Amino acid sequence: MGSLGDTETALSDDISFLLARASALSVAAANAALAPHGLRARSYSVLTMVTEDLRPSQKDLAEFLRLDPSQVVAIVDELEKRGLVERAPDPADRRTKIIVATAAGKHLWAVAADAVRSAEHETHAAISPGERTRIAEILRGLAFPTE
Repeated sequence: MGSLGDTETALSDDISFLLARASALSVAAANAALAPHGLRARSYSVLTMVTEDLRPSQKDLAEFLRLDPSQVVAIVDELEKRGLVERAPDPADRRTKIIVATAAGKHLWAVAADAVRSAEHETHAAISPGERTRIAEILRGLAFPTE
């Protein structure tokens, strides 16, 4: 029996399957690159958002990343335990906590971001820079549809 990757199936043209498979391959590569830094794709995503000084709440993170709020709580708890993020009162609503990166979190993010970019370039090596730009535009349109 040959490789299934060489076989035409109904899934070969199924956009949802192709997106899911491409995502799984990208996430696996990112997780491998992030492992030496004690991060995974989800914790890296949270660290990225708080490093950008977006000052999101846990609810904001859950909505943007499309994660269950309990998953975000666990991720933030772990990052906070490592001294990479802090929960701080939201100046606009003191009942809400925002998540901010510490200096250590910003430093780790910078190092991890280099590893992720390298893994991404390897994973997507068969795609030209122009194709990458176009794919990113299409995926942004799918991920953040305008009304």
